[in-house]
Amino acid sequence: MLKKKPRKEVLRRKHARVRKKVFGTMERPRLSVYRSLNHIYAQLIDDTRGVTLAAASTLSPEIRGELTKHGDTAAARVVGRVIAEKARARGIAKVVFDRGGNLYHGRIAALAEAAREHGLDF
Repeated sequence: MLKKKPRKEVLRRKHARVRKKVFGTMERPRLSVYRSLNHIYAQLIDDTRGVTLAAASTLSPEIRGELTKHGDTAAARVVGRVIAEKARARGIAKVVFDRGGNLYHGRIAALAEAAREHGLDF
């Protein structure tokens, strides 16, 4: 009988597959999204230097005060708005999207759409 692989292992393999194709530069950094059960995190990463240019999450002080719940699509939209504002402040308009092995659905899609609405192009 085949044994089912743990969720973490499946996500790690999917993320490795996505990362083969997605690479961020200074002109077009990678918008990396990580989703846990209770929170959502987003970073802009320059892979050529290995540097995080901007970050936002539901744990960030500027976001934490706005939210009543941290693990829903409304929270993901706020994180998407904040990461887009931080990117625009640094002069970044175009990014490549790294969904972190997750499906483009729910909180991941909400974050991406909010980032697009507030000026990021991907």
